[in-house]
Amino acid sequence: MIEVKNLHKSFDGKEVLHDISAQFHQGKVNQIIGQSGSGKTVLMKSIIGLYPVDRGKVLYDNRNLPDMSKRDISALRREVGMLFQGAALFDSQTVINNVLFPLEMFATQMSKTAQRARAVFCLERVNLPQTAFDLYPAEISGGMQKRVAIARAIALNPKYLFCDEPNSGLDPITALVIDRLIEDITKEFEITTIVNTHDMNSIMEIGAHIIFIEKGHKAWEGSKENIFTSDNEALNNFVFASKFFKKVKQSVNTTEEL
Repeated sequence: MIEVKNLHKSFDGKEVLHDISAQFHQGKVNQIIGQSGSGKTVLMKSIIGLYPVDRGKVLYDNRNLPDMSKRDISALRREVGMLFQGAALFDSQTVINNVLFPLEMFATQMSKTAQRARAVFCLERVNLPQTAFDLYPAEISGGMQKRVAIARAIALNPKYLFCDEPNSGLDPITALVIDRLIEDITKEFEITTIVNTHDMNSIMEIGAHIIFIEKGHKAWEGSKENIFTSDNEALNNFVFASKFFKKVKQSVNTTEEL
């Protein structure tokens, strides 16, 4: 589990995050949602440690990140997987070499044979065909690139997984496949997964635990089921902004009344 307590973060004297406290649960897809400029990306980067916090705690199973030594932070990095927006694969390396990269960097105690076996396992776990293993990122589809990125993110068997806009640039069907893959892996390996997203389909599909950020404050917390019954005006304006989702909310509420 990851927990933030009374988190504050400012840039050039302007407070971006104000007194945020939240828990991100193990074995669940935890989502951070909010409008552009709300502070959700700053929150994720503060949790990861890319931004030092001004005040507050970032607890990884009760280990406070701001208090950690460089050695402890280095050890923690090996427990963290990261799925970047746009996949961020190495163009000059093949699919399997992309997945081997973190293993060669951090799993130096493993033999080359064991490293390759782990890379193959991760690629097979994300349902990538072996015919793609020796191809380069430019030679595979966007959806397959995201699968490779997920395989690379779980190569070191992380306890914590961060996903930054994992559905960015994907068509709705492929995005749904990636969502379910992230959810399945989270549950299967009991990972604490945090997803930064503004994809409404993703929220409705896999949002087991959701934090809504508005103007640097935690404005709401709940699950995808709770969203339909929420009377939080800011949340409703964000989630049900389109006519389609407004009709969905109205339909759900009408059914519950009956």
